[in-house]
Amino acid sequence: MHIENIGTFGKLKAAGYKPKSIKEEIRENLIKAINEKHNVFSGIVGYNDTVVPDLETAVLSGHNIILLGLRGQAKTKIARLFTNLLDEYIPVVKGSEINDDPFSPVSSFAKNKLLIDGDSTEIEWLHRDDRYAEKLATPDVTIADLIGDVDPIKAANLKLPYSDERVIHFGIIPRSHRSIFVINELPDLQARIQVALFNMLQERDIQIRGFKIRLPLDIQFIFTANPEDYTNRGSIVTPLKDRIESQILTHYPRDIEQAKQITLQEAKISNPRKEKIIVHELLRDLVEEISFQARNSEYIDSKSGVSARLSISAMENIYSSAERRMLLNKETSAYARLTDLKSVITAITGKVELVYEGEQEGPFKVANILIGKAIKSQFLKYFPNPERNKKKENDNPYREIVAWFNSGNNVDLYLDDDYNTYSASLNAVPGLAYLVGRSVKELKNERERLLFMEFALNGLAEHSLISKLGLERGLRFNDMLSSMFSNQEDDYNDDEPYL
Repeated sequence: MHIENIGTFGKLKAAGYKPKSIKEEIRENLIKAINEKHNVFSGIVGYNDTVVPDLETAVLSGHNIILLGLRGQAKTKIARLFTNLLDEYIPVVKGSEINDDPFSPVSSFAKNKLLIDGDSTEIEWLHRDDRYAEKLATPDVTIADLIGDVDPIKAANLKLPYSDERVIHFGIIPRSHRSIFVINELPDLQARIQVALFNMLQERDIQIRGFKIRLPLDIQFIFTANPEDYTNRGSIVTPLKDRIESQILTHYPRDIEQAKQITLQEAKISNPRKEKIIVHELLRDLVEEISFQARNSEYIDSKSGVSARLSISAMENIYSSAERRMLLNKETSAYARLTDLKSVITAITGKVELVYEGEQEGPFKVANILIGKAIKSQFLKYFPNPERNKKKENDNPYREIVAWFNSGNNVDLYLDDDYNTYSASLNAVPGLAYLVGRSVKELKNERERLLFMEFALNGLAEHSLISKLGLERGLRFNDMLSSMFSNQEDDYNDDEPYL
């Protein structure tokens, strides 16, 4: 007989069940996971040598935890993964509002139930997924929300005076007894509400409308906070911070490979779309490079941070832009292009906080600057440095391309161009295919070759060998001199984003 099938307290005792505190439970399950080399924090990328060891240390110490880091650093995801460290089921007194342990009841309901029914007291089994509670700290959160209040309806229905403890309606914290309770963005919680948490963390006394109730609540507390909040919106009061035993710092991915892994994991792209739409590693690198450039940009507030959600949303837009082109041209498949980076702008502008200089430039222009810097940085991984080749006469790999543009030629690449139009536009540039062929090894197919040809034009524009102008639905490449003096009113709108 599985222990989860036991329905009374007496049978539970006879089966030899031994209750544990939640911190003991989490600790024992972590020890078991470590011994079995099982990663309970699977899906958290880039933290194996930093955050995860600190989390494991805190759990082994039986600590309450605060995760401190900028937005988009998987703080809430980490907290939710703590359910992996809980037992699959635990017994509770049937009908209890606060998950009473039949071996150690804390509510008046459970105490009376056990006193009257004894070993016949009915129990039910609570799954670990139901032992997680989360609250976003906002200025309108009240003590009643967290701890509880007198319920006049309950008093009327039960015909009880307000002085009877049974009229209390418990808040989310007592209802999280024997569970994990998470408060996100702790500094946003009003100071007087934070004060109410003092005793919950240590003495476990709660005060509700004059009732002095001692509830030895058994809770694993996890808090999250953003350093930006300390100055912009609020702070964690010192006595509360002192009662949270372990403070663990999170961080952004340290390299592009980690960042790509996170984006691949989190982006909502169905398998059928992945089969029809190919996004080359070059574009994946560029999307992540945009985030890295943003985190180091003088236009963006570094204290605010640049969330991993920027890259995730950008990648989703890359797929959707290529898919839209496929649908418009009635094609059966699509290969993402550099022009699809135009769709990334909407993912950037809403996810960065600009400093004063950035506000002067404008969010669209800042987004294009970031895309340009990402292209310039990645360009040097594939092609010779243009700065070192400018003065070379005989062995300059870019001379033929630049000379063609300087002769008055230009190339227009539109976001919705079909494959044939796209291919013809790029192959019209003499020397471009040869440059890609000698610089990029092991090209798998023609579409990959065309992608790198487009990338080469963008890279040369970022290194100021040719010019790049934003059209309404695409880009124009031409020579630097004509771009300075020609009138582009018909093709270019100053309010339109450009790449």
